[in-house]
Amino acid sequence: MKIISAEFIVSNSDVSKCPNEPLPEYAFIGRSNVGKSSLINMLTNHKNLAKTSGKPGKTQLINHFKINQNWYLVDLPGYGYARVSKKTKEVFQQFITDYFETRQQLVCAFVLIDIRLEAQKIDLEFINYLGESGVPFCIIFTKADKIGKVVAQKNVAAYKKKVLANGWEEMPQHFITSSSEAIGKEELLIFIDDINQQFFKENSGF
Repeated sequence: MKIISAEFIVSNSDVSKCPNEPLPEYAFIGRSNVGKSSLINMLTNHKNLAKTSGKPGKTQLINHFKINQNWYLVDLPGYGYARVSKKTKEVFQQFITDYFETRQQLVCAFVLIDIRLEAQKIDLEFINYLGESGVPFCIIFTKADKIGKVVAQKNVAAYKKKVLANGWEEMPQHFITSSSEAIGKEELLIFIDDINQQFFKENSGF
């Protein structure tokens, strides 16, 4: 899939005010400073579509970007400053919880993980939250250019062990990426395009 157009549509903290078009949505989320904005800009061929900053917590709202006029890329706030609580479902800001639990257009969430780091508790807890909530998701390992391929594969293998130790039968589908070198870009866009084709096939009545 080639990104022909990418435009900002709306930012808000109220899920009911998100675009109501019956188009597939892909949500990008991760701990603060994981390289989310850079990845979004790389995927969409835009230098400044998503705001980048060295200061964690830059994204604080639900940001919708319309891609190729037929699907939405959703930029969500980082969850690095929140703690998971199964009792109250306060995984992060309430409106983000509302988004994942009520947004019918969401077809896949991408959880971003810094490939250089050992598995972080907050990431594992968030992955478990998505699994328990029945939200389809994949893992995107970022900043692969910062380490060699051998180390990258070793770190992913170590992460897989942590995930399996948390009760998963298998490692969720994952991608290894680098925003600066466009590593993983084609694989991600092919993945999204495949889901889009299936989505429109199943919802041809819209």
